[in-house]
Amino acid sequence: MGKKSSLPLIYLIGALLVAIGFCCPMIKGLFGTSANGFDFIRNAKEGGFVAIGSILIFAGAIACIIACFVPQLKGLRLIFAIVALAGAVILVIGFTTNGGIYKAIGKQLLKRAMWGFYMVVVGIVLSIVGAITNK
Repeated sequence: MGKKSSLPLIYLIGALLVAIGFCCPMIKGLFGTSANGFDFIRNAKEGGFVAIGSILIFAGAIACIIACFVPQLKGLRLIFAIVALAGAVILVIGFTTNGGIYKAIGKQLLKRAMWGFYMVVVGIVLSIVGAITNK
């Protein structure tokens, strides 16, 4: 009997890390407060890169989780992981180009990053690796 691959599990763990990390504190604010992904969406009143990137990260993570349990979506797993990655890139661009508090945080992004941020990054990498190697 053949050995069953654990790569679908890696994909699921990566997607769960993204979703959980999105809900956890991601960035330490300028005055000691912390913000999670939903705070980014709530504070971007007129849309912008920060809100769009946050929505794409969370939507990509939820789509990845759903794709793990719906066999018809197996072929779209890589696309869902790339959506989360694109959201992360757009979020970072939003932090570095938007004005005000976002730009001040963006200049020190890695210094102000909290454990939720790192969970999202590791989760995106795991889900992309799991999707690529599980063809």
